[in-house]
Amino acid sequence: MAFATHAIHGAVSLVTLERPERLNAIGAALLVDLHQALHAAQTEPSTRAVVLTGAGRAFCAGDDLKEFAEQSESAEAISLHCERIQTITRDMMFGPKLVVGAVHGYAVGGGFEWMLNCDMVVAADSLVCFFPEMALGHFVTGAVTHLLPQALGHQRTMELIVLGERKSADDLAALGLVNRVVPEDEMLATAMALAAEIATRSPGATSRLKRALASGLGPRIADALALEHAEAAACFADPDTAQRVQAFAEKRL
Repeated sequence: MAFATHAIHGAVSLVTLERPERLNAIGAALLVDLHQALHAAQTEPSTRAVVLTGAGRAFCAGDDLKEFAEQSESAEAISLHCERIQTITRDMMFGPKLVVGAVHGYAVGGGFEWMLNCDMVVAADSLVCFFPEMALGHFVTGAVTHLLPQALGHQRTMELIVLGERKSADDLAALGLVNRVVPEDEMLATAMALAAEIATRSPGATSRLKRALASGLGPRIADALALEHAEAAACFADPDTAQRVQAFAEKRL
């Protein structure tokens, strides 16, 4: 069974996270399958735009803490896990085709980061986003250390990441982090229609625009990804993180 799928709908490729029983939590198999699905979408000749969504009740509930022991069992395992997470951001942001997020339910941690990696976002009115990383001793990824200060400024970025407060779809719209807020039953159709409209634009011009914006001002996204990899790996190896993850898991039991 694939934990992420790729389907072609005319000029639009639909990539879906397919681990609904775990709220599409990020594990090793999902990362491998999602990379393959995004690569297929970005290289599909007939595709002009990509929609990314999640099956079931949530977009993505973030890192699967049940896999923490496996992810952190050695320096090599930690590095591989961090690299796989950052590879998804590269697939989304450095690929030539624009990615539209169709995001509902929970988009937490890495799921929130992947939402922010999208070029445009259609949010369901059920959406709830937050960063649990600072409470758990983890570190943010997905180049958000570069993207969020550009979008929100230093202080709001610190507030969003450090406090980890839950944000609704309307909150995110007010912050300028999503483009549309619609009822959940209209989310995917709205995102597909938006992607179809994008598909009518010049593929050469849109890919060049995406490349120019991804380069950004100040530190490049590639540099942010490399720095986050190093910091995330250090957090994974920190005994404090293991204690925090264990305490969180025991609290949920």
